[in-house]
Amino acid sequence: MKNILVTGSSGFIGTNLMAFLLEQNNYNVLGIDLVVPKINSHTDFWKKNDIREKKSLLKIFSEFKPNIVIHLGAKTDLNGVNLNYYNANSDGVSNLIEVIAQVGSVERVIFASSMYVCVPGYKPNSNEDYKPHTIYGESKVLTEEIIKNSLLLDKNVWSIVRPTSIWGPWFGEPYKNFFDIVLSGKYMHMGTKACMKTYGYIDNTIFQLIKIINSPKEKIHKKVFYLGDYEPYHISDWADEIASYANLKIPKVPYTFFKALAFFGDLLKLAKIKFPMTTFRLKNMTTNNVHELSLIKEIAGNLPVSRIEGVKQTVDWIKKNNL
Repeated sequence: MKNILVTGSSGFIGTNLMAFLLEQNNYNVLGIDLVVPKINSHTDFWKKNDIREKKSLLKIFSEFKPNIVIHLGAKTDLNGVNLNYYNANSDGVSNLIEVIAQVGSVERVIFASSMYVCVPGYKPNSNEDYKPHTIYGESKVLTEEIIKNSLLLDKNVWSIVRPTSIWGPWFGEPYKNFFDIVLSGKYMHMGTKACMKTYGYIDNTIFQLIKIINSPKEKIHKKVFYLGDYEPYHISDWADEIASYANLKIPKVPYTFFKALAFFGDLLKLAKIKFPMTTFRLKNMTTNNVHELSLIKEIAGNLPVSRIEGVKQTVDWIKKNNL
C-alpha cells in the first residue's frame, strides 16, 4: 500500500483530491496545510504545517514516509505586490525538495504550477518559454525553475502540472462568483465579445492527476502537463447551461456597457471596495486562452465527466450547502 502526501490539502483542488484518495483502499493518505480542512472528516488525515518551515516539514515526512507526493501548496491569490509575498512558491518548494531528498522514501512527485506562467492568449514554444501573467505568474515561473534545476530530484520521478481554469464543488473565486452571478440572474452576455477558454471540471482534473501517478516513468518523468477539459468552452454557452438550472434566459447587452462597469469597478478597487467587474477581469473574460492538452490526453484518455454533468453536480452542491 502506497503512502501519499498532499500539500495544500485544504485548498480547492486539494480538498477534492483528498476526498477521492480517502475513498480508495490502496493508499494511506496524509494532507498538510496551514488551513483546517473544508470537510470535517478530513481532519483525521491532516497536519497543520507551513511548507516554509523546513524543520517541521521534515518531521512530518520522516514520520509518514510518503512514497508519492502531490504538491499543491502555494500562495495563489493575485493580490501580491512583490515576489516576497509569494515566497511559499519559492522557499516552500525548495524546502520540499530538500526534505524529499533527506527522507528518501519518495518515489514520485507531482508539482503544481499554473497556466499563469504565460499570459492569456500566449502560445509558448516550449515548456521553458515563459511570459508570466501577474506577479503570481512570476512566482510560478520561479517554482518551475527551482524544480527543473534541482539536482536533489535525480532519484525521483517528477512531473509539473499547470491547472487551467478549474471549477466545481469546493471552489472559490473567480468561478464560484461566476456561478453565483449567473444563477442570481445578474449575468449578461457581452455582445459578441465572449471568448473561448480551456476550463476543467474538478473531477476530471483529479482523474488526470491519478493517471499521472500511475503512468510509466517514460511517459511522465520531467514532463509538463496542462490540466483541463480537452475541448475549450465558449463562455456564453457555459453560462447558458448554468442559467438553465435556474430557469433563466440570459440577456445580451452591448460590450460598451461592460467597459463602463469595468471602469466603475476600477474606481471602487482604488477605494478597496470589491466589485465583480474590473478592467483586469474584463480583459480576462474577452481574451481567448486555449491550451495544448494532447500530452495529458495521451496519458489520461477519455475524461469521466461531461461539462453538462459537471454543471449539474456543481449547482446541486451549491444548493445543498446553501452557498
